[in-house]
Amino acid sequence: MDAPVKSVAPRTQCYQRRRPEQTLWYRTVQTHFETWLALSSGEYNESPPAHVESAFRRYLECGILAHGFAKAHCDECGHDFLIAFSCKGRGVCPSCNTRRMVETAAHLADHVFPRLPVRQWVLSVPKRLRYFLQRDVALQGAVLRIFLREVERCLREHSPGCNAQARIGAVAFIHRFGSSLNEHVHFHCCIVDGLFEPATVDVDGVNFHAATWIDEVAIAKVQAEVRRRVLRTFVRRGLFDKSDAEVMGSWIHGGGFSVNASVCINEKDRAGLERLLRYCARPPFALEHLQQLDAEHLVYHSPKPGLDGTSDLVLTPLELIGKIAALIPPPRSHRHRYYGVLAPNSPMRAAVIAMAPVVVIVPTMPLAAGGEVKPRRASHYLWAMLLARIYEAFPLTCPICQAQMRIIAFINEASDVRKILEHIGESSQPPRIAPARGPPLWELAANFAQAGSDHEWVIVEPEPEIEFDQSVAW
Repeated sequence: MDAPVKSVAPRTQCYQRRRPEQTLWYRTVQTHFETWLALSSGEYNESPPAHVESAFRRYLECGILAHGFAKAHCDECGHDFLIAFSCKGRGVCPSCNTRRMVETAAHLADHVFPRLPVRQWVLSVPKRLRYFLQRDVALQGAVLRIFLREVERCLREHSPGCNAQARIGAVAFIHRFGSSLNEHVHFHCCIVDGLFEPATVDVDGVNFHAATWIDEVAIAKVQAEVRRRVLRTFVRRGLFDKSDAEVMGSWIHGGGFSVNASVCINEKDRAGLERLLRYCARPPFALEHLQQLDAEHLVYHSPKPGLDGTSDLVLTPLELIGKIAALIPPPRSHRHRYYGVLAPNSPMRAAVIAMAPVVVIVPTMPLAAGGEVKPRRASHYLWAMLLARIYEAFPLTCPICQAQMRIIAFINEASDVRKILEHIGESSQPPRIAPARGPPLWELAANFAQAGSDHEWVIVEPEPEIEFDQSVAW
C-alpha cells in the first residue's frame, strides 16, 4: 500500500538583498580601477572622460549599506529590512543596467505598443563606417532616419489600401557594443508590422493597414537602398571620397551592410514582445558570463562565436575595465528613440498608444490619513514592482510572517548609518579601494583580489638610490 503523500503548501519566495562586493566584477573594479585610471591618464596626458570615471566610482558605492540605505518595517511581526541605495548608472553596474532594461521593456509593452504584430528590423554597417558612427551622434541619427524611412517605404508597398500619409510606429535602439565586448554600432528597431493613417469618420481615431508578404526579396531591396543612401550621406559629409563609396557600393554580399527582419511577434504574445524589448534594451555585458581563469586573467563567455570560432574572451583585469569603459554611453544621450506615430509630436500618438494594454501600478506604501496618491508617470515603475517582474519575488514581503512590509525611513547620515549597521552586525565601513599600482606590485594586487577587501594596504616606498662620487678611486 502506498504511503500517504503529505501535502505541503508552497512557500512564498523571499527577496534576498544583493551583495555586489562579493561579485567578481566588483572585486575587479575595486582592485584595478585606480591602476587603469593612472595608466589611461598617463598616455598623451589625456585622462578618460569625466562621465566614465564617475560611472565607475558610483558603481563602487552601489548596493553598499555603508553609503546609506532605506529601512523597511513589518507592522505584523516588527521585522526590519535594509535596502541599499543604487547608483542608477549606465554601462558599468549590472544591477542598474538590468533595472533600466526591464523598466524600458515593461513601459513599452504596457503603455506604448498596441495589440498589433511587431517586427524587429536590425541594421548592421561595415566596419569602416562604424568608426565614424561611434564618435558622431548626429551621424548615428542620420543613418537611423535613412533606415526607418526605407522600412516605411517597404511597409507602404506591402500594406494594401493605405495612402501616402500613412506612417509607421517604431522604437529604435542604438547599440554601441557587440557580443564580445567590442565597439560595434548597429540598430535594433521594433516596428509595428503595418501602417497607421487618420480615420475618416472619427477625428481622434486611426486606421491600421497590416503589412503582408515581407519576404527576403523585400528585405534585400531595403538593404540595397539603405546602402546606397548611407554611402551617399558619408560622401556628402566629406567622410569618404566618391570613388571609395563607388567601390564599397560594388562589393558583393551586401558590402558589409546587413538588414534582418526575421523576428515577428504576434499581437497576442505580449510576453514575447516584452522579451524582445528586453533583448533590444539589454546592457553591453552580462555578469553571469564573467569567470575567473587565474590570478591575472578573466574569461568572458560570448554568446556568439568570433571569426576564429571561439566564444571565450581571455582578458586581464585592466583590459576588461578598458573594454567596459569604451562602451559607456555619453551623458544625455538617448538609448532608444521613438519614430512615426509613436513620436511625441505625432498627432496620432494618443490614439495608437490607447490600444496598448495599460497595466495599473498599485503603490505598495499605505497612505497616511488624508493623504493623496501622487501622480506617477507611466515610464516610472515602482522598485518593488520591477523586482517582482524580474525575479517573481516581491521584495517587500516579510520573510518571517509573509506580511507586506513598508518603507519607513531613508538613512543617509554617516553617524546614523554607522550605529545601525554596528547594531545589526553589518560592516559599517565601505570596501577599500586599492590604490594605483605599478608592475612590481602586480602579485600584491592578485593576492588582494583573492583575499577580499578586509586587508589593510601597506605600500613600501623604495629606498633612495645612493649617488657615488665618480672622482673617488675605489
